[in-house]
Amino acid sequence: MFKNQIAVVVAGVRRLTPHISEYLLAAADGRPLPNYEAGAHIALYFETQDGPLVRHYSLVRQRDGVDANSGTYRIAVQRENRPRGSAYIHDHFDVGTHLKISHPRSHFTLDRRDAKSLLIAGGIGITPILSMANSLANRHRTFELLYIGKHADAMAYFAEVMQLGAQRVTVHTTGTPHGTRPDLAALLAAQAPGTSVYVCGPSSLVQATQVAAEESGWAPQRVHAELFAPAGTGGEVGFSLELSQSGRTLHVGPHTSILEAMTAAGLHPLFDCARGECGLCPLQVLDADGPLTHRDRFLSDDEKASGKKLCICVSRVQGSRLVLAA
Repeated sequence: MFKNQIAVVVAGVRRLTPHISEYLLAAADGRPLPNYEAGAHIALYFETQDGPLVRHYSLVRQRDGVDANSGTYRIAVQRENRPRGSAYIHDHFDVGTHLKISHPRSHFTLDRRDAKSLLIAGGIGITPILSMANSLANRHRTFELLYIGKHADAMAYFAEVMQLGAQRVTVHTTGTPHGTRPDLAALLAAQAPGTSVYVCGPSSLVQATQVAAEESGWAPQRVHAELFAPAGTGGEVGFSLELSQSGRTLHVGPHTSILEAMTAAGLHPLFDCARGECGLCPLQVLDADGPLTHRDRFLSDDEKASGKKLCICVSRVQGSRLVLAA
């Protein structure tokens, strides 16, 4: 069904917070898994009672770097309030569970030439950021880490982050009655020339960092971001998907992406990141009986407003019928 898959087995499960669990993955045949760089992620391919799912998770590199080179992968999954995806993983993935994964991919790459790296993580966005911090610490590079969360008990890898040292780490909690958002503008303004920022977390944090950087005169190439956002926001309904070239009509369920529905039907649409970032999956929209919901970060505002293209991995229609040129 999917190409270039690697068969793996869940070798360990660890509860990190009440809503986040860590899964250790090993090759099913016992061989070492491919090496990867800090910031990389993998796709998980697994079957559910409602059909196949594809979900992407960052690889968590430990301080000693052993996970990057010994043939095991470590991911952390935050349970979302939806019946598929992360909830399915929490309910069904145990030691011994078999599934398929992709080779590591990276759209969020750490530049080792930075004079200093400013790392900003919001919530579960700590997973690639911790990998970067551990990589920088191992290489004795200069970095600073801001970790934002509701409170320590809800923040994954909190102890591991604090082990990086108080001189490097600032924790900002927002879950108290007087909790406030961090002053990103002041943080960026205080950075020395040659600093690059790497931010991962919810869209509000990513956008606030980008705005603060732009207002502070940072060059765009010094700002690196990865967005952790769910494919859906709840309250969605299924719709009929008509594919003009193949003549197929498919049903896309309320918790299923267009990409997943097409793949389950034996079709092979192009895709890579499945996060709406890489630009491989957009298809031409021929007709729709409702407005399009764009959740990608690839199409321009003008392209989204035109309604002529749709990233099938994360976007959908707010109606009952969608016709695509596929």
